[in-house]
Amino acid sequence: MSERKYSIEQDLREASAMVEGLDRYIQGDQLYGTTGSGGFLSSGNMPSLTIGALLMRLRRLNEQKDKLTSTQRDELRMMEVRHQAVLKEWRYRYQDRMVWEANSRLDAMSGFFEECTSNPRLCSQVYLPEVLRRTTVQELFQPMQDLNVAEYEEIRKKANAVDSRLKRFVRPSQFVWSADLQPYYPQDVYWWMYNRPQEV
Repeated sequence: MSERKYSIEQDLREASAMVEGLDRYIQGDQLYGTTGSGGFLSSGNMPSLTIGALLMRLRRLNEQKDKLTSTQRDELRMMEVRHQAVLKEWRYRYQDRMVWEANSRLDAMSGFFEECTSNPRLCSQVYLPEVLRRTTVQELFQPMQDLNVAEYEEIRKKANAVDSRLKRFVRPSQFVWSADLQPYYPQDVYWWMYNRPQEV
């Protein structure tokens, strides 16, 4: 998981590959696309392409513009232009993907709750994928509001219910991702990144 050992260069590479494949991804019928050459040929350890995964990287990179070289800033600007062009052309499909992804990621967290209930010792070991799931959903919220996505309030309520369940299994801890990322994830919003299950 790249968030445990963060580098701006890797975020740029991953965001670039995701933007490159975004048009084809939006027109396809899979929730999780693959990144790489041509957008859909898997490339090494590249993460899956989803709207949330792309938005997460673009937000982080934009918040770190002062750390980018002029070439990297130009690259980021071109990514944003391409991203917006796809959004403009495929707005309703884009919005449908956001809703599908948010629901899917929140639903997938049920497996974590079941594991923690049946095997508390395993709970802390399988927590980090849930952090990524919940964080990616959070990245979708502001864009959903900006686009006036009709399902936003329903998904927000669903996330609140998931958060209530999650709080039963975690205790305060240090930030769980790379310290380099901590400034971009305020604790009052991303509280689960400052918690983890207790070791049993």
